[in-house]
Amino acid sequence: MWIPFLLQANEADMQANGMKMSAEDIYSVNQSSLKDAVVLFGGGCTGGILSQEGLLLTNHHCGLSYVQNLSTQEQNYLENGFWAMSKEEELPNPGLGVTFLVRIEDVTDQVLGGLEVGISEELRDAHIRDRSQEIRTKVTEGTSYGARVVPFYYGNEYYLIVTQTYSDVRLVAAPPRAIGKFGGEADNWLWPRHNADFMMFRVYAAADGSPASYSENNVPLKPKHSIPISLKGVQENDFTMIMGYPGTTMEYLPAAGVELVQELRDPVRVNLRAKRLRILEQVMDAEPDMRLTYAKKEAGIANAYKKWRGRVMGLRKNNAVVVKADEEKIFQQKVDANPEWKEKYGDLLLTFDSLYQELAVAQFMVDYFNEGGNIIEVIPFAAKISNTAQIFSESDNPDERMAAIDNAKSQGNRFFRSYRADMDQALMGAVLEGYMEDVPLELQPSIFEVIHNQFGGNAQAFANYAFQVSPLVNQDRFDEWIESFEADSLYKDPIFYMMVSLNQNYYEYLPTYQQYTAAVDSLQRIYMQAQREVFADKQFYPDANLTMRVTYGKVEGMEVRNAVQYNYYTTLGGVIAKHDPKDYEFEVPDRLIELYEAGDFGRYGEDGELHVAFIASNHTSGGNSGSPVVNAEGHLIGLNFDRNWEGTMSDYFYDPNLCRNISVDIRYILFLVDKYGNAGYLLDEMELME
Repeated sequence: MWIPFLLQANEADMQANGMKMSAEDIYSVNQSSLKDAVVLFGGGCTGGILSQEGLLLTNHHCGLSYVQNLSTQEQNYLENGFWAMSKEEELPNPGLGVTFLVRIEDVTDQVLGGLEVGISEELRDAHIRDRSQEIRTKVTEGTSYGARVVPFYYGNEYYLIVTQTYSDVRLVAAPPRAIGKFGGEADNWLWPRHNADFMMFRVYAAADGSPASYSENNVPLKPKHSIPISLKGVQENDFTMIMGYPGTTMEYLPAAGVELVQELRDPVRVNLRAKRLRILEQVMDAEPDMRLTYAKKEAGIANAYKKWRGRVMGLRKNNAVVVKADEEKIFQQKVDANPEWKEKYGDLLLTFDSLYQELAVAQFMVDYFNEGGNIIEVIPFAAKISNTAQIFSESDNPDERMAAIDNAKSQGNRFFRSYRADMDQALMGAVLEGYMEDVPLELQPSIFEVIHNQFGGNAQAFANYAFQVSPLVNQDRFDEWIESFEADSLYKDPIFYMMVSLNQNYYEYLPTYQQYTAAVDSLQRIYMQAQREVFADKQFYPDANLTMRVTYGKVEGMEVRNAVQYNYYTTLGGVIAKHDPKDYEFEVPDRLIELYEAGDFGRYGEDGELHVAFIASNHTSGGNSGSPVVNAEGHLIGLNFDRNWEGTMSDYFYDPNLCRNISVDIRYILFLVDKYGNAGYLLDEMELME
C-alpha cells in the first residue's frame, strides 16, 4: 500500500511487472494525473471519476444507505434499481460528499521538530497537536481546501494531506438488489463471485467549479482527470493497479498482537454477531416487507462477521503467528549482535509479550460489552434515560425537571420510531446466554446473580420478564410512565438495573484496557522504527490509515486447497447457474435472463460469454471498496469490491500467494447500464478504449 507521492521508488519495479505509465502519470501536482480521478466517497469508501461531466463509479454496498434513504415501500430503488434517463432525473443525496486529493507533503520535521528526548507521551501528543494545527491553518486559511496532518509508520513520520470536498452528489444509476447484491451474505468474502457491486453518481459544483451545497444552478463538475475505460478485458498475468483509500491495516504487529486477534478478539466477536444475525434473519425471512428497513443493519453486521471468520481461518492456515515469531528471532539476533541496537531495542519483544498478556482479559471484557451487552438496543436507551433520573435526584427546580422530562420524551420518540421489542427481547436472551457461556463466573456483571438466584440461571426467562414489566420497551407504557416520572421507579426497573450492571462491569475493565493499549501503541512506534533500522534493505510501506494508496499486482487465479484451483474470472453463465427463484439471495431478474438467453452482450462480450468479475493479487483492505482497477496503460478494467475469504487476513498478514482482491469487470457494468438499464446515453460521455 504505497504512498502515491513517493512512487518514484516503485516505478522501476512496477514497469518491470508490465506497467506502461510513469510515476508522474499516477501522482502529480503539476499536471493532470490518475490521482485527480480517485475520490474518497462518503466517509469510508473510494470512487473513480469516469467522465468530464463528473460521473462517478463506486460500489453498490458503498451507496446502499443513500439509496435506502431515497427509497420507500412504494418506490423501492434498493429492490428495483434506479436509472436516471437524464441529468434532470438524478437524485440528490443530503449528507453525501466526495473528497479529492490535492497534494501530499512530508511535514515530519515541522511536526516532530523541537521534541525533547524522553518527553512523556502526553506532552508529545500535545506538541504534535499544536504543530499539526498550525500547519493545517496555514494551508487552509482563505481557501476551500481541507487538510489533515496524518501519522505514518506509527508516528515516526507525518504527512500533510490537502483535499477538496464536494457536497452536491446525485444518484445516477443503481442496479436492482438482485444484481448489485446477487449472492448476498452467502457469497460475501468468497470467490467465485457473480454480483455487479456498482452504483453511479454525479458530482456537481458551482459554475466556477468550486464546491457548493446542492442547488439547481450547480453544474456537473469538470474534473482535472477522468479515467479512460478499456473494453479489451483482462488476461491472466496482466498487470493491475488500484488507487484508493484503505482504512486500517496492522502489518507490523508482533506475534503476540496477531495471536490476540486470532485467538481472542475475532472469535469473541464472531460468536456474538452470529447471535445477532440469527435473530435478524428470522424476522426478515418471516416478514419480507422488513427487508428494506433492516437491509443496511443486516449488511453491516454480516460483513464484519464473515470477514472476522475468514481472517482467523487465513491467519491459522498461513501459520501467521509462527511466521511472525520466526521473523522476530531474526530481528532479535541482529539486535543482540549490535551494542547500540541492543541498548535501544533489546527488550522490545519481551515487553510486547508482557503488555499483551496484561491486556488480554480487559480486551476480552471490553469487546464483549461492545459487541454484546451494548448492542441490545434498549441498553443504551436506558443509559440516556438515566440522565433524567440524575436531574431529578440532584435538582428540585421545576423548570430543570420539566426540561429533563421533555428531553426523555424526545429520546423516546426517536428510539421507538424504529424499535422492534420482540427482536430486542430475543437478542437480550441470546447475549446474556453468551455471557454465561463465555465469560468466567468471577468476571460476569452483577446482573447474573439475579439471573441465577431468581430465574434459575435461565437468561431468556429473565429477558421475558424484563420486557413484560419495563416501560422502556413499549411506546405507550413509556409515554404514560414518563408523564409521572419518579426516579425510584427507574432504579427498580430490571432493564435499568441490567444497564447499570453491564456498564459498571465495562468501566471496571476500561481503564486497564486504555492503559495497556496506550502502552502497546507507544511501543509499536518504537518497534516500527526499529524494524526500519534493523532491516534497512527492506522497503517498508506504512499501514493503511484512510489516505490514498497505490497497490499493484497481477490478474491470477488461486489454489484454495490441494488440487482445487479457481479460475481468474466468472461469467454471466455462472449467474444464471446460481439462479434460484425461491432463494432471496440468488434470484435473477427476468430481464437479465432474457438478455443471457438471447446472447445479447453487444460489444461487452468475449468469445460468446460475458465476463462478470475477476481476481488479482493486489493488496486491499476496507476502504478500497469502490477503488478503480486499471491496467498497464491506466485504463479502467474493473471496480474493486471485496477480497477472498482467507485473504481478509491481509489486514495483519499479506501473502500474495493466498490473498486476492475481487473486482467487477467494467464490461459487465457497461453492459448493465446499456443493455439492462437502457441508460446507454451515459457511455457517450465516457472515453472508451476499444
